[in-house]
Amino acid sequence: MASSLDNQAEEDLEQRWGTLKGYLRIDGDNDLHWMFDEQDSDEDNIRAQVKRIYMIADADGKVLEGSNLYQAIGFDSPARIRRALSSSQPDERWVTVAGVPYLIRASYVLNESRTKKFYVAIGISLVNSHKTLTNFTWLCMAVIPLVIVIGTATGWVIAGRALLPVMAIARAAQRIGGSNLSLRIPERKAADELEYLIETFNAMIARLEQSFIQVRQFSTDVSHELRTPITIVRGQLEVALFTAQTSEQYRDAIVVALGDVERLSQIVRALLLLSQAETGQVVLQLQALDLCETARNITEQFEIPAEGAGVGISFHALPGNCTGDFDRVQIERMLSNLISNAVKFTPPGGEVRVSVGRMDDEGEIVVQDTGQGIAPEHLPHIFDRFYRVRGMEEQASPEKGLGLGLSFVNWIVRAHGGAIEVKSELGQGTTFIVRLPFHPESRQAAVAGETEHALMKPV
Repeated sequence: MASSLDNQAEEDLEQRWGTLKGYLRIDGDNDLHWMFDEQDSDEDNIRAQVKRIYMIADADGKVLEGSNLYQAIGFDSPARIRRALSSSQPDERWVTVAGVPYLIRASYVLNESRTKKFYVAIGISLVNSHKTLTNFTWLCMAVIPLVIVIGTATGWVIAGRALLPVMAIARAAQRIGGSNLSLRIPERKAADELEYLIETFNAMIARLEQSFIQVRQFSTDVSHELRTPITIVRGQLEVALFTAQTSEQYRDAIVVALGDVERLSQIVRALLLLSQAETGQVVLQLQALDLCETARNITEQFEIPAEGAGVGISFHALPGNCTGDFDRVQIERMLSNLISNAVKFTPPGGEVRVSVGRMDDEGEIVVQDTGQGIAPEHLPHIFDRFYRVRGMEEQASPEKGLGLGLSFVNWIVRAHGGAIEVKSELGQGTTFIVRLPFHPESRQAAVAGETEHALMKPV
């Protein structure tokens, strides 16, 4: 406001300066004439404003005319007058007399013959401007604290009401624990940011609940898998200790115990591989590998188990070169898991067909069976860790797995930069289609992005 008032004062003084030059006439040397019409009230008011604070002097510093108010301020010295007459720029200054501020502007005007310069100075009082500024300052000092207090109180109330849903979320989050992950935050049915936060939070809790269920089920399965062979080993050894009479009986007990110990070793290896994969310690060892030849060899290894289960197994290689950069061990494990599952879940008289071919820059592996098939509600989850389709494994074999085989298959495929697809119908069989690029741009990046999966042998 102070700047605005100063600018307004300068504009008023500039306007009065122009008025003075329009009405003042100087004839000869010191003959001053004011061209006002005294009968015109408007011009009389203009004359009063212009001549309220002014002085006129010649080049020698002699004052020709001046108002009493300017005389009270102080007529300008001859030195100041000479400086103003020699300068092409007006001289503006601020002065204060008896506590009243004034703005003074001084320059020169020429006589009618334009042969001599005369010093002219006019002023304007700033008392009203300063009074306005003072009143405004006091008003601000009185009103602003009040506004701050009212605004703070209002903001506190509004913020408190706005944060009520957030506090509700916080209280709900405090109630949620490992034993009651089924709790959800009630939705507000409002299309705003808090509603999105609630939906996101509920979705996160749902994922945590599913993970807890899977881990709990996994712990149960692992406990059972470890307890059963340990119990058998202990029972066999106790029986041998108390009842065996011959070395042949001791030998039979030891053979049975070793079989169960081997099963324990497989479970421990599977858990170790899972832990290594989750921590990013599993790194692909790439080398030139013929997918067709590798798949043919793995298929031949399952001919005897398939024949024992009454299941036919065949291999078919499509024309084309299927050599690319792959990890031999992991590809063999992937094929073993897929073919093993196909044989396990195919009833006697069924058939398992394995085919490998080249599709542009990718190798395609298809493992198809005529077995039980998978229900549609299970298909989105079959690659999840620890997920097992209840009822199918019990029907297929008394030896249950840990629900990790397909998770490892999925990890191996993605680690190679490929993709896996499954098609299945109940009673019609299942088809797994794996596509692997022969020369992906970044294998290690794929490994890093999929460390949540692991790989292992079928157990």
